[in-house]
Amino acid sequence: MADQSEAVATAPPRAPASGALQIAVLAALASTGTLATNIMLPSLPQMAISLNVTSAAVTSAITIYLAAFAFGQLLVGPLSDRYGRRWPILVGFAVFFAGSVWCGLASDLPNLLIGRVLQALGACATSVLSRAIARDLFNGAALGRAMALIMIAMSAAPGFSPLLGGALDHTFGWRSEFALVAVFAVIGAIAHGIVLGETHHSVRTPLDPFAIIRAYISLIGDRRFAVPAATVSLTIGGLFSMFSASPRIVIEALQFTPIQLGLFFAGTVLIVFAAGMLATKLAARHGLKRSIHAGLWATAAGSLGILLVSLFSPTFLPYLCAMSMFLLGMGIVSPLGTAQALSPFGEKAGAASALLGFWQMLNAAVGVWLAATVSHEAMFALGVVLTIFSLAALGLYALKPGAG
Repeated sequence: MADQSEAVATAPPRAPASGALQIAVLAALASTGTLATNIMLPSLPQMAISLNVTSAAVTSAITIYLAAFAFGQLLVGPLSDRYGRRWPILVGFAVFFAGSVWCGLASDLPNLLIGRVLQALGACATSVLSRAIARDLFNGAALGRAMALIMIAMSAAPGFSPLLGGALDHTFGWRSEFALVAVFAVIGAIAHGIVLGETHHSVRTPLDPFAIIRAYISLIGDRRFAVPAATVSLTIGGLFSMFSASPRIVIEALQFTPIQLGLFFAGTVLIVFAAGMLATKLAARHGLKRSIHAGLWATAAGSLGILLVSLFSPTFLPYLCAMSMFLLGMGIVSPLGTAQALSPFGEKAGAASALLGFWQMLNAAVGVWLAATVSHEAMFALGVVLTIFSLAALGLYALKPGAG
């Protein structure tokens, strides 16, 4: 078995597909996890009614998903460094498919939560390995550009999916949303096999639990990884807090319909698209560090703006402006910070990507929980969470990572 593994590790790579096609497939892999959550956001009130639980209780379907997503990545990354990217991704899609079907057939909240855990364990493989594959295929400035383009492309799925989810909920009911993401898993697995295949052709890292723990400890202790990774994780935690709180803000407080909520989320795609385009230009002209600093100041300004809006003018337009500023900063920080964190660690890109993903989803789970519990006023709670996270990220990045 070891001989076979070494043969795979030293096998010559196949002829690559075009960069644009590779990035499109990587975006699909990366967006699987957020697609599974964002598509159901407009349906949370209807799901609560259908399953005979409260709106707060059904929000646990998001929190438990993010928690399972976080911890699952810690195993997936080292597995991919030992056995390659191909099989962990294909198995991940299969588990995600099974979890989606389970959710679609759930008749009560416990069964929905079981399905959500399965979805998360499958999606974490595709998400974490999309970053590792990007590191396999690209280096340096090219990796930064690739990560920005992947973010631009993948923002379409979670951005437009609430609009699609609202339409599906209105026409066929909320269970049809899980049917759609199951089909997405099948298509994603086929696309990965055709376009990417195996990309990990360097020396394989032994699957030794103690070696894995040492690898994670060494990454945590390396400022080149820890500072940008923690910074990105806090901004992503804020993003998921915004996703989870927006249905309560927009539908319950501002009296929007589920379709209007979908349009609201679709509009965020344009902001993230602009941020991704701006990120590549800023990085080329000013370098990663200064560009990330600029993005962090934008997230802090937007977060404080949402907090102030909640206190003095809790209406839609001011909220939209402040949220747009946060999203603009997040869209700059996330791809550039990810590239900065992964660039020095090609030989253990899977472990580095897994630890980065773990921190991101753990912060997301904490952020979602805080946004639901800090206050019964959803906009105020979101403002508090975003302000804490963005100021913490700004302070952390002042520790100055060593690369970029």
